[in-house]
Formats: sequence, C-alpha cells, structure tokens
Amino acid sequence: MRDEEVRSLLLVDADAGERRHMTAIAARAGWSVLGAACAEAALGLLQGPHGREVRAAILANWDGVEGPALVAALRHTAPDLPVIVLGEAGSIGLAVDAMRAGASDFLAKPVAPERMFEALTAHADRRRAHGELAPLSEKMAPALSLEKLIGAAPDFRNALAVAAKAARNRLPILIIGEPGSGKETFARAIHMASLRARGPLVTVDCKAVGANAIDSILFGHVPGAFPGAFTEQAGRLVEADGGTLLLDDVSELPTETQRKLDRMLATGEVRPVGCNGSNSVDVRIIASSSTPLGETFDGVLAERLSATTVLLPALRDRCGDIPALARHMLGRLSDEPGMHSLSIGNDALAVLMRYGWPGNVRQLSGVLFRAALQADGRTLTAEDFPHIAIQSRFSGRRNDGATDIGKASTDAALAGASQVMLYLQDGNLRSLENIEADIIRLAIGHYRGRMTEVARRLGIGRSTLYRKLGELGIDTAA
Repeated sequence: MRDEEVRSLLLVDADAGERRHMTAIAARAGWSVLGAACAEAALGLLQGPHGREVRAAILANWDGVEGPALVAALRHTAPDLPVIVLGEAGSIGLAVDAMRAGASDFLAKPVAPERMFEALTAHADRRRAHGELAPLSEKMAPALSLEKLIGAAPDFRNALAVAAKAARNRLPILIIGEPGSGKETFARAIHMASLRARGPLVTVDCKAVGANAIDSILFGHVPGAFPGAFTEQAGRLVEADGGTLLLDDVSELPTETQRKLDRMLATGEVRPVGCNGSNSVDVRIIASSSTPLGETFDGVLAERLSATTVLLPALRDRCGDIPALARHMLGRLSDEPGMHSLSIGNDALAVLMRYGWPGNVRQLSGVLFRAALQADGRTLTAEDFPHIAIQSRFSGRRNDGATDIGKASTDAALAGASQVMLYLQDGNLRSLENIEADIIRLAIGHYRGRMTEVARRLGIGRSTLYRKLGELGIDTAA
C-alpha cells in the first residue's frame, strides 16, 4: 500500500471507552487510529515507527491549561500536522483559545461522524491550507429572518421569494443546494416566518444516523422493540408536533423509511417501532438535499416533498454578494468572547470574490473566522488570505475555477451598494413581482421597519403596502 493511502489518526483521549468508540467509527471511514491517553503517550506514538502515517490529530477534550502545551508539542514534533480540538458546544471562549494556541480547527460537541471526517479529510488534503474549515463559526450564527438573509443575486432573491410565499402554509418544502450553501439557515428562517414559529424546530441529519437507527429516531420506539430498547422513546416527529421537522440530507433515508414517512405525511399518524398503535401529529416537514431527488428515491414521497422547491445558488454563482456577507460575518464574530471588531479592505474582498468557494458560505465563514483569530490589526487585507490565492491555482478540482463577475458589479459590491438585480444570468429580465419584492424589502430595511415612511417613500398608501406584503410573502419585521 502506498504511503498516501495510509490514513492514520492520532486520538488523544483519557477515556479508554471513548477511544474504542472513536476507533470503530474511524474504521468505517477508512482511518486507522493510534490512541493515546495523555500527551506523553501521544508524542511517543507520533515519534514512533507509525508516526509518519499520521495525517491528523484529534484532542477529544480541550483543557485550557494543558491543551496549549500539547498543541505546541505536537507542532514541534510535526509542524504540518493538522490538530483538531473537540469541545463542548457553546464554549466559544475555549474555541478561540484553542485556535490561537495553534489548533487547526475546533468542533463543537456533539459532532456527527460525517462532519468530523469531512473536517479530517479537508485538513489532511495537503493542497489545502490548514484551518480552512472551521465549523465552530456556524455555531456563532444567530437565527436570521428571511428578510435579513444577505444576497442580491437574482437566483438568491428568487429563492427568498419562493421561501417567503411558502412559509405560511403547512405543505412540505424541499431545499436544494450544494453543501455549505445555507440550507439549514434557510430552513430556520422559513420556520421563523411561518405560523409555527412558536413551535419547536427539530433537526435530523439523515446522513449521520445509521439505517438501523433512523426509524427509531424519527418515529420513536416502545420497550422491547429491538435489542437494547429498554425504555420508551418519543421520536423526532412527536417532538416536533406543532412545529417543524428539518430532514437534512433527506436523500440518505432508507427506502422503507421513505415509505413510512410518506404514510405519516398522508395520514398525520406516527407509529413507533414495535407498537401497534399510533400518535396523531401536526408537523411541517422541511427537507434538504445537495442534489435533486433521484430515481432511486420513493417517487410518491419525492412528489410530496417537492411541492415547493427552493433552489439555493452556489456562492461562486453569486460572488457579488461576498463583500456584504463578509462584512456581516465579521460583525457577528466581533460580538463573541475573545474577539474584536474588524473591518475588511477592498483588496481582501477582491481576493475572496475571485475564488470559486467549493465549500460555499460555510467555507467563507470558516476562512473569515480563521483570519479574524490571527489578525494583528483592525483591518483584514489580502495578506490575511494567502491560502485562498494558493487554492485558486488547483483549477483541476471541481468548483475551484475563478468566478465570473463584471467590473461594474465588482465595483458596486466592493462599495457596499444595495443592489436590485434586473437581469437573470441568462440575460433575460427578472419578473416584475420579484423586482418589486426586492425594492420593498430594501425600503423596509432602509427605514428600519417604519411602515408609514416606507409607504410614503414608495409613493403608495399603507393599505396598499400591506396588501403587497401579503401577496409577496414579505415579513414586516425586516
């Protein structure tokens, strides 16, 4: 076996049971694990005969006292080794400390195995700069209403319009977009704009749950339903009663589970695993997928879920939105413990706009988080993003190509100008309804929700304005 095919993971965790559990998970993803209970053992393994095979290290429990010393020791022994730290969710201060101590990434627990190995793969790719992926930055993001989602590109505004119109009914919604394009953010915004906003929003990552457990997770189970089922468990559908259930990566559901879900949508009844009875629920389903639901997906369920489809564009297809997104994300980061206010220069924004962003908005968020952690001054410049320029050279990889944006659009985006796009990418005009909706949204934001002033400036009466808001599905809380 060639050296590059051997992927070993150095796992530092004092709990032997956790090391065994992680080893089993890693094996399914093609990683072998070298487990260490302490820093001394970890360094010994790294310097041993199998140390050269180690592609990444995971510190399973970050200790703010001993952690920095361990990271420094690992860096001294293997300067290019990616070091990923796991810590409790919400520990933003600890995350900042870990990253500043030299960690490549910080993942908030609980971490889905797929997300963990996505981070490992990204960091172990020697063509990428360490620290590009920083999922913690997503944990910092507050829930935003549809009116506050940032983007002026026609395809993005069209997605907003579809979502806004669909939010107030109870029919399922399917959100399609590449990984990292903001599907969960859209789903949360739709829930907030719906009549179920006061109800729960429950999320199930279908890709992260094994086929043998997904029915129990969704529908619940009764004691004795299967080996290990000692107590009754309510499923996520029951937990979401009166609210919304988000099924992330819905295409990963097993075929039989798809059929059960379709029956639930048709009848409103949930039957727990091992139970002859059922529970009535009132749940709105929002499903997401990276690609359209294929022929192998249950046709009836696909038709039901696709009644309303929101298509999210990739970030490379709306690169004119990058300056506004970057400024917003930096403003959000400045409110976190251990961070300070940062601006970003036009030279840096130009670098970001020329990159293809295969990881979409999630990747942009991680890149800005990393740059903000390492920044010495108060303004980010092009020099703070050398890895973006380096990655742009690997044009052989999918989505790495340079983006296409005209000079006028670039200048407007860099200047932070509000944009109402008139044309689609194919050169045709957008619909009058969508252009009108954009203008009303911009007016509501500009006049901070003062509807009398909005109506006056638009030259229409308040009653006409509110009628248009209802027709266009615009939330007045912009």
